[in-house]
Amino acid sequence: MTTARATVLGRIRDALALAPTPGTAVPRDYRTGRTLPDDERLALFTGRLVDYKAHVHACTADRTAEVIAQVLREHGARKVGVPAGLDERWLDAYDGEIQQDRADIPAPRLDALDGVVTGAAVGCAETGTIFLDGSPDQGRRALSLVPDLHVCVVDLSAVEVGVPEAVRRLVPERPTTLISGPSATSDIELERVEGVHGPRTLVVVIRVDA
Repeated sequence: MTTARATVLGRIRDALALAPTPGTAVPRDYRTGRTLPDDERLALFTGRLVDYKAHVHACTADRTAEVIAQVLREHGARKVGVPAGLDERWLDAYDGEIQQDRADIPAPRLDALDGVVTGAAVGCAETGTIFLDGSPDQGRRALSLVPDLHVCVVDLSAVEVGVPEAVRRLVPERPTTLISGPSATSDIELERVEGVHGPRTLVVVIRVDA
């Protein structure tokens, strides 16, 4: 028996075959190549992140573990998840429980974590956006979406001025997650509600010499 779904999809295929769409050239003449000195890029990126209600800590690379431990203590995180490829030294000063993520851990179980610590692929100063691409130090998308606290380490050298410059550093075939502040939306009365579609709290640790 033919289902309604099969009928509809068949008619769509027939229509596409009768009226093929010619290829369309997409203009790619974006404004690119913009740069800023490190201090100005850091200030712009930090300002945008704060506008989005993220918490920002700038530090040198040798203080990464110290700052992460301080952040986790301040937020009462006693059990944190980490992607398999995260630099273990980043958690050297943390005295809580560390759970390394695995693909076979069901996403609902990640809700038992107090937070997650990840790296980042790229940052965009102009929009205050962080790009995750599923690399070993960032892990799967569920890991950065389910826990209520996300501590994300971003190297200043990976922060570009604008979106075109940032996108050019990405690998198109990799799964990309864009983060601009903690998860937030508005209810029917336009009241801001946080933590609906992801972490309620985003803490960004920017390593200024990395």
